Amino acid sequence: MGALGALVLAAAALTGAVPAAATPAPSSPAAAPPAEFGTDWHDPLTAAPPVAKPATRSCDVTLAEAQFRDFTPYQGSYAPPAGCGDSWSKVVLRLDGKVKGRQYDRLGHLSVGGVEILRTSTPEPSPDGITWSVEKDVTRYTPTLRTPQPVEMLIGNVVDDTYTGVIDVKVTLTFYAAERGRTRPAAVPDRVLPLTAPTLTTPRNTERILAEVYATGSGGGCEEFWYLATPDAAPYSCKAADGPYREVRIAVDGQLAGIAAPFPTVWTGGWSNPFLWYVTPAPRAFDVRPVVYDLTPFAALFNDGRAHRVEVSVAGVPAGQSGWSTPANVLLWQDPGRAVVTGALTRTEQSEPANSAVFTAGSPHRVDAKGGHRLTVAGYLDTSHGRVATTVTRTLANTSVHRWTDGENQDALVADWSDDESVTSGRTTTSTRRAYSMNGETTLGADNRLRTVISLGDRADTASVRDDGSRPSWSRLDDRYTGDASYATGVPREQRHAVGTSTERYRLTGSDGCYDRTVASAQGTLTQDLHRC
Repeated sequence: MGALGALVLAAAALTGAVPAAATPAPSSPAAAPPAEFGTDWHDPLTAAPPVAKPATRSCDVTLAEAQFRDFTPYQGSYAPPAGCGDSWSKVVLRLDGKVKGRQYDRLGHLSVGGVEILRTSTPEPSPDGITWSVEKDVTRYTPTLRTPQPVEMLIGNVVDDTYTGVIDVKVTLTFYAAERGRTRPAAVPDRVLPLTAPTLTTPRNTERILAEVYATGSGGGCEEFWYLATPDAAPYSCKAADGPYREVRIAVDGQLAGIAAPFPTVWTGGWSNPFLWYVTPAPRAFDVRPVVYDLTPFAALFNDGRAHRVEVSVAGVPAGQSGWSTPANVLLWQDPGRAVVTGALTRTEQSEPANSAVFTAGSPHRVDAKGGHRLTVAGYLDTSHGRVATTVTRTLANTSVHRWTDGENQDALVADWSDDESVTSGRTTTSTRRAYSMNGETTLGADNRLRTVISLGDRADTASVRDDGSRPSWSRLDDRYTGDASYATGVPREQRHAVGTSTERYRLTGSDGCYDRTVASAQGTLTQDLHRC
């Protein structure tokens, strides 16, 4: 079997939906790693920071507690905490999980009142068992959490004589009270609406609209590895007529309203090699963050009191092919000084979408792909505090070089994505420059030993600038993962003689301070846990 064929089989059980960010407390590295992987390894952890928590009174609520063996969702109910008021300074979700035996990586989702608040994936277990945790700031969902709600959670799983891992999870919410003189209530939307119907009706005094889409290529099949897709003429396992370019789009009444580059998530069985991810998952694998669109230029249209069609799609997916999940929420802010806010959509302008994928036959075969798109939308609102104009510009670009041999025993990709966004609202412009990268190669040798070497990058620079030149806030994120692992294929687990190293460095600097942590592992043992800030 070729390397990609092994990859597709290794992830074929990724089903369900997905969510958040895991950071167990720092652990003491072992003195020396073993010569190869054994039957147990360090519990999964990431270098990402924990959620900052205020030092105020707190209340805990258990949101879900379940063991997932199949595709039966957990269904329960939620009630707000009694002792922390209803205007909180922060709300933090925590998932604690455990699993043992043999199991694929699985995807999961959690919704409250129909609003998706968590999308995550699971690590692959050791025979002796692992535990892990995921933390996420869910303060923005406060409007939903103020009243009793139904709860649904699913981590789709298959348990049989071979795949024995039962996924046992508990999810809690911790509410931190707002206390006079210590912490103010968090600034949150007035409403959060799940996009569960074809149309959306909003309050007529809406003055700001954000849409968030938890877009993931998942569920088994080729769209899990959309970045490797080749044109139909190429002799490759996963094909797409237009090549690997994907773009997550949102439209209002058929008019393009937002574009975004999907993040190239690698799940914990990805690239044919789970030994890369046993201890340190790839960036965002435990924290599937949503794509966020500023739809405020369309607010005047929504404020006419009528239902409007809002649609999410993924451009580039072959017609009739499944594999993308795109649940969405709409976050609304209302003008307390007016019952109806009027205005106009003044501009929608886009470039012609660019997309090319050129196949060159040879040894190795090669596809050079390039794509991009630019969209600007603008509008204004006459609010109780004056006329506010909003202009949103988003520019996407992607380049990749994909090389592989006949049979796919060698399979390599070098790819870069950029997603630049500028939002001008009134006198402030907020700019975000996102950059994602992937450089990996999987080789299946004549001795049936499979090796994967890969590096991944997740970077973002964000700054807000006022028209007087002052900069009230800025941040710079640089999250980098590197890994190298190999194992014998076609033999029982205990005969794989697997070895592997991984390193993640997560750096976040800005007006709120500095965070810099590096974690590294070898053969499943933690070898470094270094804090630099």
